[in-house]
Amino acid sequence: MQITKIESQKNPDRVNVYIDGSFSFGLDNELRYKYDLHKGKKIDNEFIEFILEKENLNNAINVALRYLTYRQRSEKEIFDKLNSKEYPDKLIYQAIDYLKSKGYINDREFARSFLQDKTNINKYGPIKIKNQLKLKGISNTIIDEIVDMDRDDEYQMSLELASKRISRYKNEERSAIYRKLGGYLQRRGFSYEVVNQVLKELVD
Repeated sequence: MQITKIESQKNPDRVNVYIDGSFSFGLDNELRYKYDLHKGKKIDNEFIEFILEKENLNNAINVALRYLTYRQRSEKEIFDKLNSKEYPDKLIYQAIDYLKSKGYINDREFARSFLQDKTNINKYGPIKIKNQLKLKGISNTIIDEIVDMDRDDEYQMSLELASKRISRYKNEERSAIYRKLGGYLQRRGFSYEVVNQVLKELVD
């Protein structure tokens, strides 16, 4: 088999490759030059399969890169995104390895940024943050390393939230305030010990 023509697509970054006078496949221009595809080059089916696999890998990487433009993503989020596009697992892992090697995916940095946002913006406690990181596929080792909130910091954050919230219950009985305010703080991800300490200070 022989390449008989290579023509540009409407997208200037892609070309159509013709073999023995018939259209065979579309290809990224970068791959065309990387693997020296040119008119007159003799190729076989094994080479075509190899090129198309590289093309699919390029496509998967580009899907992931577009997904990463909105915000940082965990490795699991990237896997799930590519899996939803029905890329095979082997190719997904290759794409992830490439993205990790370039620093586009880093679960430790993702966890650190996530912690900062959820603490400073959402005012979540450590329990909720840990649970959400687990759902995003972050390992327990990284979670334990990154989410290491000092008890005093957790208490101060919880106290601040509770002080703003308690005015909603000014006409409630003490037991109702305990139940509602305590439930609110626990849903925000604060430990039972810290919540109990805050309730004793504000309600008792």
